Amino acid sequence: MKKYEDIIGLSRPVSKKHPPMSRENRAAQFAPFAALTGFEGAIKETARVTGEKIELDETQKTFLDEKLKVLLREKTPALFTYFQKDEQKEGGAYITVSGIVKKTDAYTHKIVLEDGTGICVEDILEIRKLL
Repeated sequence: MKKYEDIIGLSRPVSKKHPPMSRENRAAQFAPFAALTGFEGAIKETARVTGEKIELDETQKTFLDEKLKVLLREKTPALFTYFQKDEQKEGGAYITVSGIVKKTDAYTHKIVLEDGTGICVEDILEIRKLL
């Protein structure tokens, strides 16, 4: 008699107490275990590069201020490139948005675009009028 010949042809036993498990749940049992939950995300965050803000001289600031006055008066669409501080770490990135200046807020030193976007005047690097 060969090894296991007496049980080789039998059907698989089925539990009377527990319903059969879905394929997804069975597969999940063999998924890799992450002992350090969040560690991978922390490594990615540390590796993420942020840029530094470019400081403008007084001539450049005056030039941007004049452009803002014209845009506010004419209600002309423009592109605004400004520095947005990173919420997680030091530094940030330059972002470009388009819109029409709705108002300026002297108290907060921000311009508000018609879509509600607020941009701090000190963070603006460049303003380009759209034709």
